[in-house]
Amino acid sequence: MRYFIEISYLGTHFHGWQLQKDGALTIQGEVERALSTVLNTPVFIQGSSRTDTGVHARQQFAHFDVAMELTAPIIDRLNRFLPADISVRNLYPVKEDTHARFDAIGRKYIYRIIHRKDPFKKEFCALYTRRPDVALMNRAAEILFQHTDFQCFSKVKTNVLTFNCTLSEAVWKETDGTLEFHITANRFLRGMVRAVVGTLLDVGYGKTSPEAFEQIILSKDRTKAGSAAKAEGLTLERVYYPEGYFKEKL
Repeated sequence: MRYFIEISYLGTHFHGWQLQKDGALTIQGEVERALSTVLNTPVFIQGSSRTDTGVHARQQFAHFDVAMELTAPIIDRLNRFLPADISVRNLYPVKEDTHARFDAIGRKYIYRIIHRKDPFKKEFCALYTRRPDVALMNRAAEILFQHTDFQCFSKVKTNVLTFNCTLSEAVWKETDGTLEFHITANRFLRGMVRAVVGTLLDVGYGKTSPEAFEQIILSKDRTKAGSAAKAEGLTLERVYYPEGYFKEKL
């Protein structure tokens, strides 16, 4: 049987989502270890997205196959085996041909910035003491909707068939002393969100104009874009699937 597992995690102490050849601590590795231990059989998972080292997820999905039928108490057992910064939220029985990555129709990320040191926000917000021009950054962010090829924001040597992404949200908001960048798209390239944020911050700090921001997009050249923003500010907030995709949950 195939199941979707819905999890949340703080990525501060992990080397990203994906398993590493050197055996480094990863989210995927810890979830697979817990599942294999609790179910007493080797379990391998396929995630909906791959988050980088230090990046968090409020909602992440993965699918896995097991020969047995699972029941609701398995969630509590998994959470007892997982470290404190990873939590299983739900398990969903699904059809055998479903796929956590390829069936997802959208992802939403939020990048959070604080301007003063705050020990209660340090795990999931990036500290930038200098305040950028938010209105100018939003003016540049609107330019993103006019384009679909975002090669300039992708990590180099990425094995993808296309650099096209369709954005449905890209806006800066200020909430309770936190500056947030909300961005939603059908898909994202490797390192794309942090590169977009870093380049928009260049606009907000007056290093790049909105007009130059568009030229960076048109260049399709990663070296033209700004540096990647700090990892700790980024959270995968939500993964979208077609309406009615999940028929039931444990």
